[in-house]
Amino acid sequence: MKKKLSDYDFPADLADMDERALELLSYQIRDFLISSVSKTGGHLASNLGVVELSIALHKVFQTPKDRIVWDVGHQTYVHKILTGRASRFDKLRRDGGLSGFPKREESPHDHCDTGHGSTSISVAMGMAEARDIEGGDYSVVAVIGDGALTGGLAYEGLNNAGARKANLIVVLNDNEMSIAENTGSISRHLSRLRASKTYLGLKKNLKRALHEIPFVGVRLYSGAEHIRKALKDLSSLSDGIFDDMGFRYFGPVDGNNIRDLTYMLSAAKQIDGPVLIHAVTKKGKGYRNAEINPEKFHGIGPFDPATGRELCGGEGRSYSNIFGGRLTDMAARDKRVVAITAAMPYATGLSGFAERHPERMFDVGIAEAHAVSFAAGLALNGLRPFIAIYSTFLQRAYDQILIDICLQKLPVVFCIDRAGNVGHDGETHHGIFDISYLRHMPNMTVMAPMDGRELEEMLEFSLRLSAPCAIRYPRGNAPSAPGVKSKRKRAPLNLGVSERLLSGDAVEIWGVGKMLGVGEKVRGILKKRGVSCGLVNARFVKPLDEEALLKAAAAGKYILTLEDNVSAGGFGESVVALLNRNGFASAKISTVAWPDEFIGQGNVNSLMKQYGMDAESIAERLCALFERTT
Repeated sequence: MKKKLSDYDFPADLADMDERALELLSYQIRDFLISSVSKTGGHLASNLGVVELSIALHKVFQTPKDRIVWDVGHQTYVHKILTGRASRFDKLRRDGGLSGFPKREESPHDHCDTGHGSTSISVAMGMAEARDIEGGDYSVVAVIGDGALTGGLAYEGLNNAGARKANLIVVLNDNEMSIAENTGSISRHLSRLRASKTYLGLKKNLKRALHEIPFVGVRLYSGAEHIRKALKDLSSLSDGIFDDMGFRYFGPVDGNNIRDLTYMLSAAKQIDGPVLIHAVTKKGKGYRNAEINPEKFHGIGPFDPATGRELCGGEGRSYSNIFGGRLTDMAARDKRVVAITAAMPYATGLSGFAERHPERMFDVGIAEAHAVSFAAGLALNGLRPFIAIYSTFLQRAYDQILIDICLQKLPVVFCIDRAGNVGHDGETHHGIFDISYLRHMPNMTVMAPMDGRELEEMLEFSLRLSAPCAIRYPRGNAPSAPGVKSKRKRAPLNLGVSERLLSGDAVEIWGVGKMLGVGEKVRGILKKRGVSCGLVNARFVKPLDEEALLKAAAAGKYILTLEDNVSAGGFGESVVALLNRNGFASAKISTVAWPDEFIGQGNVNSLMKQYGMDAESIAERLCALFERTT
């Protein structure tokens, strides 16, 4: 054993390591993960669970020649260690540092950029077909979790691979969880397979007997299809969901046992056609805090390894918890209120709702499109569904929102968590597109609260609407109110009406959601330089407060819009279009939003500064503009 993981020549050194050395390596990797992630934050529990599986994969397959496609990708920290990146973990998920997900630009061992669930089988299927067309001789492996099997795309991939009889290996990492505990019939089916001790014992006995035959034992076991089917009948248990889709099913196998895993993977490598290996792992394995609470340690900030307590919780309540608390109270008053989440009840703040109103709480798993169509069915029968989904994941249900909800003008409320830039998770997780993809949908209302109290007001307001509605709010803790707001009486919510907080003669700053706080800082900087600025809480992205905007343009004011969304199709563009339609094409206006590109990982404030979206950068640009025009 080497003293540091960075001292190894991975993955080459794995070839010469025996079973005992590999086992010791697994301990070393777990210690390294706990130590590293406690400093940087990240996805811990899922990576602790796949240590042995990752070792076995890299022991049997030789990347980058062989292709390993990881579903979602947040469980690839061990893969990164085993492909020579241990020395870079001090900047995991930081500006310019190691990504928390696979990145092709980061390493030739990362074969696909991933970040959303249920995609690996389809991607791997494409790689396998490309290999066959080009006459390649490498293996293609898709690693997918049991939680991701709740997503329909996984079955589209399985169906196509089975029909094509593709030479493809699918490794099912079954830890009985996605982010939260799994639900649904697929989870129950896997539970029955895990519980089939007779079936597993018969398979192990067959493996042991055939393995003792020199040279041909593995191949005999791999090809003994008729024997496996007989075993299935003897066990009175069907794994037909995979067999019937054209896959040869092997398992369940102990996914935290390197010896069993390497045997299964080596056997699968010899088989022509699609193979599925069912590996049962323990999420959070080796770190008691994560084993007890894997949902908390799925994605966590810096923490104390001894106690498991997060070190940077911050002051105040999170937007997610404010949302969940208010919705729980609303459900107590109104029996029509139901809550829907896609495998994230804890993260979206709905744990309390589930405890108080279990019969009206629906966790549909990693199946966002289904969640939206399911909500349509509930709404068509008189209920009032509130769907809590991260902005980046709601993108997966675009067609269902448009056709199943908006076309029928159903009163479904989309509670869009993690809207805007989310920082360290990077490109695949920034929620900077939802304004753009929701604003153009007919019958849709889009709101953004400036603080926690306004989020509660918008939830209550949405219940009075008889049409689709979206409320977008950012990651993290909500301010009680911007300074100027805390001293004023709150204006009631009216559809499509903004809230003027302060008046000014030269500039009118319109802030959307959390960007109102940036606008307040911009106003303070400009005030010190003698520029009189007004401040407006937009409240509604759609419908716009056309009367207030046109009045500002008619008065010759410089309009500044601020939003935590891409510029294309965003709030600012809608304001520009409004002014153009109404004869103010020459109006003075600046729009501040994210550019037309994917934004990388890093600290949110650092990224804002990098892209000129912080208060100081905005104020400097405006001052320079005023100097040129005066």
